[in-house]
Amino acid sequence: MGKDDEYRGHNRLDADDVRPSRTPNDITTWIRNQDLSEADLPYIHSLLAESFADWLEEGEEFPWLAGCPIALLHPDGTAAAHSAEGPGLFPPDWNAKAIGTTAASAALQSCRPALIRSEEHAFAAFKPYDTLAVPLFTRNSGLLLGVLVCLMPAGQAQAGELKLLQAAALHLRSCFYRQFELLLIGDYVRSRELAGKEERRSILLFDAIRRLNDRIDVEHVLSEVLGILEQVYPFCRTDLFLSQDYSSTNEKVKPLAFRQEMDICWKAFVDGEMREESDGKNRRIALPLAGKQGVYGILLLNVPEEEFDDADKRFVAMLTSGAGTAFEKAKLHEQANALVGELRLINKLTQRLNSSLRLKETMAFATQELLDIFKADCCFILQLDSFKTRFTVIASNVPEMTAEAFAADYGFCGVMLSTKEPIILSDYRHASPVRSRIMDETRSRSLIASPLLINGDVIGAVLVAHRQPNHFSYDNYKLLQVLAAHLGLAVSNATLHAELRRMVITDNLTGLFARHYLNERIQRRQLRDGSGALILLDIDHFKKINDTFGHQVGDAILMQVSGIVRSAIRDSDIAARWGGEELAIYLPQLGLEQALRIAERIRKQVEEETDPKVTVSCGVSQWTKNDGRISVESLFYRADMALYVAKRKGRNSVAVG
Repeated sequence: MGKDDEYRGHNRLDADDVRPSRTPNDITTWIRNQDLSEADLPYIHSLLAESFADWLEEGEEFPWLAGCPIALLHPDGTAAAHSAEGPGLFPPDWNAKAIGTTAASAALQSCRPALIRSEEHAFAAFKPYDTLAVPLFTRNSGLLLGVLVCLMPAGQAQAGELKLLQAAALHLRSCFYRQFELLLIGDYVRSRELAGKEERRSILLFDAIRRLNDRIDVEHVLSEVLGILEQVYPFCRTDLFLSQDYSSTNEKVKPLAFRQEMDICWKAFVDGEMREESDGKNRRIALPLAGKQGVYGILLLNVPEEEFDDADKRFVAMLTSGAGTAFEKAKLHEQANALVGELRLINKLTQRLNSSLRLKETMAFATQELLDIFKADCCFILQLDSFKTRFTVIASNVPEMTAEAFAADYGFCGVMLSTKEPIILSDYRHASPVRSRIMDETRSRSLIASPLLINGDVIGAVLVAHRQPNHFSYDNYKLLQVLAAHLGLAVSNATLHAELRRMVITDNLTGLFARHYLNERIQRRQLRDGSGALILLDIDHFKKINDTFGHQVGDAILMQVSGIVRSAIRDSDIAARWGGEELAIYLPQLGLEQALRIAERIRKQVEEETDPKVTVSCGVSQWTKNDGRISVESLFYRADMALYVAKRKGRNSVAVG
């Protein structure tokens, strides 16, 4: 601190000095017992100047002062102040050595009054003067406080003037101590105000932290901390910037974006430490909202420089620290609740997926559940074929795209097939790595997608989309990954079950249905249909073919005839291997004439297309509601009798039973 800095008691006040229990008498006694120390002397220039000004004002009536320049020297010899008389006698930078004031030097060295007659001054413009100098001492410690110097015309200074100057010095010292005590009182008042302010801040901070820790809702925590700052610092502009994984409805809470103008926030977020900058008038302070697990955001304060001190900064830092802990606790509570909800959801979905092995029914349920869970517009579940050449939509809430097929390397499914990684896309319109018919035709912009994996192999994919950008969160993305694992298992189980059932109801050699399955299907159709027809088909002289060409050729003939049968009937018709070289075809809701035409077409194709050439004999029967309830056995018996007739007629023919 320089000599022109204002003296403030040199840190005299401690906590005991400002405690509320002190009485006014105690304060008065304490102030009167205070005095300067050697450590204080370098800082009293301004205090000497103020005291000298008061002294001059109070001593205006002293006649001997008229026209006599008077100055007050600091103990280091420099001038602290001087009177207005004698212009040019005391230049702004004068001191005892410069002007040759022997009396002043003597008083400084001896600490005794001095009178030097007709003293020559160093400045040429000065004439000889009588110089009087009187030292001033501190009231208790006896330290040299300064020297009062008076210049009088040569030959006029007498011993009486010196005594008068001594009296004036005592008056000047009382003026000094009055200023000194005013400073102490001012410091005391300021200290009391600061102590009161700190006490109020402590109470407010304690209450704020208590309220923050009582909250287990993130929105309430954010509103609470912003409300406290608005209450304590109404002149302050406060903004809270949170990282991208959390959004708030509070208008003062904004997403934390790392732009150039946000550099101070970026540094505070990365370092986890308070950052500040100032333009001289306003100060910007960035405080990290941090917990034990990391930094969640930045509290940015814009405050006037003169209205925000270090104590305020400490208060806001402690409040932000408490808010960060409360925010983390509330966020963990919300995450725990969300996790419990997700586990319940996963459990419910898994139970439902495992309760049915019908792929179409199971995936339809899963599609609706995913739409509800993610509040999505569209959902697609696709299955990859066994040759890994194409994805087929097996379930969707968009009917026109159900059963659509896409090349294995196309769109987002192609990306997931190659990477085996899930996808989250904020805006398909502006940031898509590939094109997608699903996204284009549904006009969707947000997407979360995951491959369906079994033992590390992709067996399908699930895509959930929304027409608004930035709809899905990172938590949605992670949840879909978990659900996709259960979906993949459900698809695999349903597919394996379907394959197992196909193997049970299918003849391995011909690929036609087994006899028991044909019986079941005819029984079910008879419950709801009004008519039906049955064709029994037998390969003529099949034993001779096996004996002549071998069983492998016989098997090939069976497969050729089965292929002809499949090509000659409708998708709704049911063809089965009845036994050995006999095949059966049930034609729902067809009459006898239509069945005869089909049987004849099959007979001709077999005769023309088989190699080696074979022929078949066919027996045809029918039933209608007019016949009453006819059993499956009766229907087969009549067809079998007709087949016997065709054989008796010379084979390679069709007969009706």
